[in-house]
Amino acid sequence: MKLFAKISSAAIGVMGAIALFGASQAQADIEITDVEGRTITLEKPAERVMLGFNFEDFLAIAGDGALDRVVAISRPVWKGWRPKQYEAYVAKFPEIDQLTDVGDTEGGTFSIEAAIAARPDLAIMAAWQYRALGQNVEQIEQAGIPVLVIDYNAQTLERHLASTRALGTAMGTEDRAEKLAGLYQSYYSDTLERVEASKAARKKVYVELAKKGPSEIGNSYANGMWGGLIDTLGGDNIANGQIENWGPLNPEYVLASKPDVVFLAGSEWLGSPGAVPVGFGADPDLVNERMAAYLTRPGWAELPAVKNGEIYALYHGGARTLSDFVYMRMVAKALYPDSFADVHPRKELEAFYADWLPVDPDGVFVARYVPVGQ
Repeated sequence: MKLFAKISSAAIGVMGAIALFGASQAQADIEITDVEGRTITLEKPAERVMLGFNFEDFLAIAGDGALDRVVAISRPVWKGWRPKQYEAYVAKFPEIDQLTDVGDTEGGTFSIEAAIAARPDLAIMAAWQYRALGQNVEQIEQAGIPVLVIDYNAQTLERHLASTRALGTAMGTEDRAEKLAGLYQSYYSDTLERVEASKAARKKVYVELAKKGPSEIGNSYANGMWGGLIDTLGGDNIANGQIENWGPLNPEYVLASKPDVVFLAGSEWLGSPGAVPVGFGADPDLVNERMAAYLTRPGWAELPAVKNGEIYALYHGGARTLSDFVYMRMVAKALYPDSFADVHPRKELEAFYADWLPVDPDGVFVARYVPVGQ
């Protein structure tokens, strides 16, 4: 019995030491370097989050119970830009509609006061939101709220992975974030390997935001977003040298450039009767019909892309996300069909949602124009 008592005392001592060590570890601050090179410090994984953008990415990384840790959102950016996506999530999580709305930096309605009043212990913002706020970010930080900047808009592997891992660290879901980073990198690498192996000639590419209808010219993209993606894939983006980031191209210039492939970036816009309505809840017949209207523009019938049936619709909400590898692969499939013959982007998108997100991707997210009667 004495021996047992001595062993028990020793064991208790060791357990106490472990407990103290564990407590000190638990109390250690969490330091995160964001994509802007800023270091923020958290006492523990965030429990009250103000979320500015990248809503699906946050949910995928934070996992079960993610929304229970969100106290405020930029509602115009989600509900206004992706209304059908927003509806799909509200149908499953009605509490989203009750979250504090902090407004929109791009629309000039962002409220520093509302953000602070929600009492978040972390504000997560896209790089474009952070830059739009400028020195006003200091007001949030002076209220004791760290601001974590992420960036999926640049469409680069480096910033995608850095943003994913930073979010995982902030939310205490590092393992989940690492798996997602690995998944993204594997698809990205596979895509580039196929591109490098292709012997196909380089194609000229035109991307237009198909929001205004064929009577008005929508934005095209260079350097980032769709433009960055096309550059990565070795396509010849006709917007390069014409615009800095995004903006409309001259119609005569588009005709003179003779693009081999045209991508119409559509979304779930309400109140835009001529838009290509791609995304959640989209009707494939209507998507095709709206794409057809764009092809009636003066001179478009003579474009190589139209003559060869290389007209595609892309979900604009799919760019700058953790699932944008799907759209990267669709663009690559159009540019290098032989190398991507066995790739099925729609199936890859469905698998991503099934594994990482709480809703199904019901709608049209990638589509190739089908001439009437075919």
